[in-house]
Amino acid sequence: MSVHELFAYLRVQDAGAAIDFYTRAFGAKEKFRLTEPGGRIGHAELLFGDATLMLSEEFPELGLLGPTSVGGTTVSIHLHVDDCDALLARAVGAGATLVRAASDQFYGERSGTVRDPFGHEWMIGHEIEAVSPEEMQRRYDALMKG
Repeated sequence: MSVHELFAYLRVQDAGAAIDFYTRAFGAKEKFRLTEPGGRIGHAELLFGDATLMLSEEFPELGLLGPTSVGGTTVSIHLHVDDCDALLARAVGAGATLVRAASDQFYGERSGTVRDPFGHEWMIGHEIEAVSPEEMQRRYDALMKG
């Protein structure tokens, strides 16, 4: 058995608003959505470049809750882009909260983090240099030593 793909699947309050936000903030394109007769979005898929993000409304009756309902998230989604500063500004302009401003990182990336209005965190970065795993470890060790 082999894994063919991996998808992030987000649960949110107000999936329609989330789809709108991800479109405005990150340039996502909606592939499709499945809507219940009462209007609740049971499943939607968005394209971020070639990558698919799946999302749905919360289903409290099934124990499926998003970060807003559970008081936070332990997951960060990483978007590797051409210009992290521009996309961070775009996301904040669309309603995201800046968690960490963009800065150059030891692992060869310039990155920052935003929290979307639905409680999910997005690390947004672009490469500034190619760093081997060995050099990355050396830099990490130095960072941890202070």
